[in-house]
Amino acid sequence: MNGAESLVRTLVAGGVDVCFANPGTSEMHFVAALDRVDGMRCVLGLHETVVTGAADGYARMAEKPASTLLHLGPGLANGLSNMHNAGRAGSPMVNIVGDHTTFHRNYDAPLTSDIEGAARPFSHWVRTSPDARMVAADGAAAIAAARTPPGRIATLILPADTAWNEADGIAPVPAIPARKMVDHAIVKGIARLLRRNEPTLLLLGGSAVRQTGLEWAGRIAAATGIKIMGQTSNPRMERGAGRVAVERVPFPVDLALDVLKGFQHVVLAGAKAPIGFFAYPGKPSILTPPDCTIHTLARVDEDIIHALEVLADELGARAQKFETARAERPARPTGPITLDSLARAIGALLPEGAIVIDEAITTGRGFFPFTRGAPPHDWLQNMGGSIGLGQPLATGAAVACPSRKVVALQADGSAMYSLQALWTQAREGLDVTTLLFDNRTYAILRHELTNVGASNPGRKALDMLDIGRPDLDWVSLARGMGVPGEKVTTIDEFLDGFARGLAAPGPYLVSVTL
Repeated sequence: MNGAESLVRTLVAGGVDVCFANPGTSEMHFVAALDRVDGMRCVLGLHETVVTGAADGYARMAEKPASTLLHLGPGLANGLSNMHNAGRAGSPMVNIVGDHTTFHRNYDAPLTSDIEGAARPFSHWVRTSPDARMVAADGAAAIAAARTPPGRIATLILPADTAWNEADGIAPVPAIPARKMVDHAIVKGIARLLRRNEPTLLLLGGSAVRQTGLEWAGRIAAATGIKIMGQTSNPRMERGAGRVAVERVPFPVDLALDVLKGFQHVVLAGAKAPIGFFAYPGKPSILTPPDCTIHTLARVDEDIIHALEVLADELGARAQKFETARAERPARPTGPITLDSLARAIGALLPEGAIVIDEAITTGRGFFPFTRGAPPHDWLQNMGGSIGLGQPLATGAAVACPSRKVVALQADGSAMYSLQALWTQAREGLDVTTLLFDNRTYAILRHELTNVGASNPGRKALDMLDIGRPDLDWVSLARGMGVPGEKVTTIDEFLDGFARGLAAPGPYLVSVTL
């Protein structure tokens, strides 16, 4: 058994049985090992940002890491933006990055680079295997590192000779650290705070916006009268009829300031204290009022669900009834396409069990209220802010949950960062319906131009925010990747096209002209 085979067998034995890959010469022994080892599914991506983004989507839905296979430093660099997003989402990931042989690195071949140096800012754990007999143990350590709560990015660098030389065999995965328990004294202190009947917000993130966490938060809110909300972006939010409905802190600073005004206390349960995504002239970075106190019930790496349960017990709220969203859909809209009519149409048709991938950015900000009473579904967002995640995230989610429909709400500008994901969806027959919002501009940046105080933009400035001239033909682009699709210009056409996408057994794209 060579080092590559020992690593693949260790990954499979450790529960890592999907590999999103874009390999090169240095990874050929790993590729060959895939044929000798049962149990590893390998999914090819045509660009590394698709590979790492798909691993993120897979982890969020499968609740375990996938591995990636990347080619030396430049291949890793191509995947870093979505590694950043995955790290912010707490998605576990095991990256395998090939390198030149240990004896070849001194010759400064064209692809030589500081792979560890590139990986460290985007990884929680980095190691280069020194020889073939260490590869399996290093792989097992990478699995343990990735599965450390709340989910971490582990990057293992594999020089080519450590892959082809003789190795010892499978290595056991070290014990996975459990989530830390919240000190009971902290919970009791939060309970005393909530009994004071002062304007208080319980801000939820992480597992707190999944069904069990939402129900405990609902009991606490019903018993105390406090407000509950979700943080602006969440890795995976469980929503729909029968679930506790929460709104999120808005992205625009002025809206967030207005929503948060008046609160004297904000209690964090798996969330971060509200801050602006960027700094703006004359506006605060901290979005809570100056006299508001921030309290932490549980961090994202702690047992948030247990902390909420214990808090409910402290408040005598275990049996408290709580409000859930009623099963109701908006009426089917008619007429022209507007942001409001799109939101209503999505709410009218969203199927039960859907996994919604939200990279609609500007277009999608109003979609939440109209899907509140849709059948139960999951809503996944970009946690790191590096655009180009939507299509890869949808790809990975579909691999993780082949029996569920994935609905990708996708802005046109960010879609061009990772268009190759459509090819992977076609090749793998993944059940993804993409709603592509074609406004031919980086619309959010037009707003940001004003927000940062850049006055009187001229033709050169506006051209940097315009992706028309020529307009992108999304139906042709999708078909070129093997994905059928159609273009719609009215809301009736959109409803029909969305319905056809939902009925299709594989990928389908609806290009929505705005």
